[in-house]
Amino acid sequence: MRRAVGLQQLLGPVTLVVVAALLGTLVSASTQSYFTDTLVNVAMVVALYVFIGNSGVLSFGHISFVAIGAWTAGVLSVPVSEKPAIMPDLFHFLRTTTTGNVPSLALAAAVGGVCALVVALPLMRLSGLAAGIATFGVLEITHNVLQYENRIGPGLNTFSSVPETTDLRQAAIGAVLVIAVAWAYGRSRFGRLLRASREDSAAARAVGVSVYRQRLIAFAVSGALAGFAGGLEVHLLPVNTESMYLDLTFITLAMLVVGGATSLWGAVVGALAVSALDSYLAVAENGTSLFGWHVDFPSGTRELVVGALMALVLIVRPGGLTGGREFKLWPR
Repeated sequence: MRRAVGLQQLLGPVTLVVVAALLGTLVSASTQSYFTDTLVNVAMVVALYVFIGNSGVLSFGHISFVAIGAWTAGVLSVPVSEKPAIMPDLFHFLRTTTTGNVPSLALAAAVGGVCALVVALPLMRLSGLAAGIATFGVLEITHNVLQYENRIGPGLNTFSSVPETTDLRQAAIGAVLVIAVAWAYGRSRFGRLLRASREDSAAARAVGVSVYRQRLIAFAVSGALAGFAGGLEVHLLPVNTESMYLDLTFITLAMLVVGGATSLWGAVVGALAVSALDSYLAVAENGTSLFGWHVDFPSGTRELVVGALMALVLIVRPGGLTGGREFKLWPR
């Protein structure tokens, strides 16, 4: 029975992703892009959940690893013949190397995981406000390095000539893969020990749990998944340093909080719900119709509404829409 309960905790989120992907096949090509972007958002938010949800430590820096993954996959997948014109200052081995879609995603995950591990070595000894501020510093450093270091990417320019291979199918497969890894980690000994330290750090240490080591592992796994999600993003949309910075940090954290930060089910529900709301508001800012009425919201409405929703959820239902609980079709 315990194995069945664990399996349904995986099948619930996966079913939501599959349903979203199937719905995406029923709409026009222009609308389908919103579904594809939503599924990439699911991968990002689940990556955040692996560390934030299991450890209880807030991180403002995980979009750094999304950006690093995007830069890795983007630089390596641009054809060699086009790199001199687009990114003339690249390091020689980057300028003369190109990879296919799947290898670029694998390398994005690997580089994201390694960078997260390096960052985690000093930072995972911190907790609370200190940890949040330190991870925000990581975001700032990464943003500035990618923005001004032309030897590893396009710098201030937007990525171009990256093959647009992240379609609805690949986004769905990628989201399911990230969910499966997050579920497997959560069911593992490492995930259980980290959640124990989240509930009572002193008691966990008293029985021999190395809180530092468990946070280190989770941070690295989370960084690898974030890097993979960044690879999916750069193969979907033209990105630049600003699109991988504060706005993306805010919206992904809002998705996690609204859905329920302490459960995989909550991460997926929040990503789908807030993405749907954000997509509609993006359209409404350019004018649309709602029940026969013309709707034309002012610019910035998306951020205001999502921020207000996050604040409301934190006040009324701190556990998020799911109450921080995993999906259960039948009782234990």
